[in-house]
Amino acid sequence: MGRIKQSVSWWCFADGRLTPEQLVRTSAKIGYAAIELAGEEYWPLIKEHGLEIAAIVGHTSIPEGLNRRAHHGQIEREILANLEKARTWGIANLIVFSGNRNGQGDAEGAEIVAEGLQRVAGAAEDAGVTLVLELLNSKVDHPDYQADRTDWGVTVCSMVNSVRVKLLYDIYHMQVMEGDVISSLRTNMFHIGHVHTAGVPGRHELDEHQELYYPAIMRAIAATDYVGYVGQEFIPKGEPIAALEQAFRVCDI
Repeated sequence: MGRIKQSVSWWCFADGRLTPEQLVRTSAKIGYAAIELAGEEYWPLIKEHGLEIAAIVGHTSIPEGLNRRAHHGQIEREILANLEKARTWGIANLIVFSGNRNGQGDAEGAEIVAEGLQRVAGAAEDAGVTLVLELLNSKVDHPDYQADRTDWGVTVCSMVNSVRVKLLYDIYHMQVMEGDVISSLRTNMFHIGHVHTAGVPGRHELDEHQELYYPAIMRAIAATDYVGYVGQEFIPKGEPIAALEQAFRVCDI
């Protein structure tokens, strides 16, 4: 077993490719440490197989996120409720979203997102749960999404200044937006609380048919003091169990 703790993103595999029982049992057998983004009804099943729950969403909407003050009240209520669930179930991370720009300037958006996160940072610290602001690409998958660059996310985290507010660095999304993944991870690891994978282009397996060399990326992560999870969030083109096995081997550094 390597230094990297690996998790499996539920939605990529339990969508008809595998039954919930198959996914959980297979993940545990391969050696994964956790599942993430599973519905609450499956949390007992995950725990029964000795797996942790790495992350759940902190609030429901991606496009209508924290970059509008009008959303803060509703998002705060959602996050506080999910923090209690995370505390009870030992869930490490709640994923939060900036929202779309809709004409808003990035400096203003960063300030407002930081304000929204400051409202719940203390509760996250008390619960021992990390709020991870997800970085997503705005070129292909999430047009107009504001948290689409690492430096913008780092600016937000620096303004909030909480050990429980960090970034979800999605390697697939950031390769699409800016590349230079290894350097970015090394430079910004202090602000990164969770990592996602997928091949580029296409968001598929971590294999030789895509442009990222994941062994080097994982070695770069392992060489830092990062202690969070690396979540497999790719959509398999081939047989899903074989894809999970191959991805685990690639990232087992």
